[in-house]
Amino acid sequence: MPGAPGPIPTSGGRMYDVIVVGARCAGSPTAMLLARAGYRVLLLDRAGFPSDRISTHYVQPAGLARLRRWGLLDDLIATGCPPISRARWWFGDVSVQGFTPPLDGIDVAYGPRRTVLDALLVNAAREAGVEVWEKSTVHDLVMEDGRVIGVRCSRNGGPDQTLTAAVVVGADGRNSLVARRVGAAEYRRRPALTVVYYAYWRGLRRSHEINEVYLHGEAQIGMIPTHDDAILIQAARPSSWYDTYRRDIRGHYHRAIEVAAPDLARELASDGEQVGRFAGTGALENFYRVPYGPGWALVGDAGFHKDPLTGQGITDAWRDAELLATALDSLFSGRQSWDSALSEYQLARDAASELIYEFTYEAAGLQIGPLTDHLLRGLAADRSQADRFFGVLAGAVDPMDFFSPGNIRRLLRGAIGETALAGEPR
Repeated sequence: MPGAPGPIPTSGGRMYDVIVVGARCAGSPTAMLLARAGYRVLLLDRAGFPSDRISTHYVQPAGLARLRRWGLLDDLIATGCPPISRARWWFGDVSVQGFTPPLDGIDVAYGPRRTVLDALLVNAAREAGVEVWEKSTVHDLVMEDGRVIGVRCSRNGGPDQTLTAAVVVGADGRNSLVARRVGAAEYRRRPALTVVYYAYWRGLRRSHEINEVYLHGEAQIGMIPTHDDAILIQAARPSSWYDTYRRDIRGHYHRAIEVAAPDLARELASDGEQVGRFAGTGALENFYRVPYGPGWALVGDAGFHKDPLTGQGITDAWRDAELLATALDSLFSGRQSWDSALSEYQLARDAASELIYEFTYEAAGLQIGPLTDHLLRGLAADRSQADRFFGVLAGAVDPMDFFSPGNIRRLLRGAIGETALAGEPR
């Protein structure tokens, strides 16, 4: 594991205890939690808020539980975002319907626009005492004796400034400058499987209480209700379609929907009103990065990224923000050493995410083999099991329990019968 020789100072010439680069879903909560613990924190972002970005913006109940713990859930609800209380996923002709069991009393999800959510988080950080610099660009890290000690940045187009801190946190997304500058090692890397484009739609007769996903052939469609009576509809194709998709985004977007969700395609043609432009990306690599080293740490997509199919990104970012803030507090307070605190952060992050990481990668591959097909048919036939499946995605059900051999056998029994399983080991 990477280490940092000697103690990490929290004063003695450093301007801040922590500088956080990136103020969106991972950065603002990390900064807020550290400021609430009494540390001097600077939060930097090149954007001015409110500001939009490409996102499925789905918040699982596990994320909402953290938001409530931080005192921010009521603020989100007050923005008028519709609660999502049902899910329906189509795998070809198999429909799995249900919703997660309640988690800490939370039995809904939300899909807030990032213009709303990110501004809410930035404001919460500011109210906690974080010094927030919007429209600030970080150009490089400042190093001393092999340790990161600060950043070189400019604010509002002004001259470069050198700012120092005990720890610099990269919360600057999958293309993280911090990760590049420190050479953060990657592991469990998988190539991008999909290229996806997004658009917002109004006028649909669909319920605004349901999250729908369609996987069929070489198409993957996701629908998430959001603010202003709109529904986000994403249409993904295999990554081999990247150049083809880009040449005719509108045409291939609609053809993907026709392949996977023909009823939706007809509804868009007759009633749909597109709001805004298409936005999309093919840069959906799957990877973990070592999330710490001498004087630096990574959080959110900077340290761990996967295909957006299962809508985990925001919830993962909030989980890891809490884990990292706890680790840095243990470090600064003297309860743990650098290696002890930050290695625990990495281990906890990886353990909490690895099963969903593998499931998401398999699902995003759009290849459903015979065994998976049987399992899905078992879920379709058993609402309680379907609820538990969605509970795994929501963070309400232990994935180790759901994917245990005994439960997989129960699902297969429901799909193909006990006789077909008679020869299988128990």
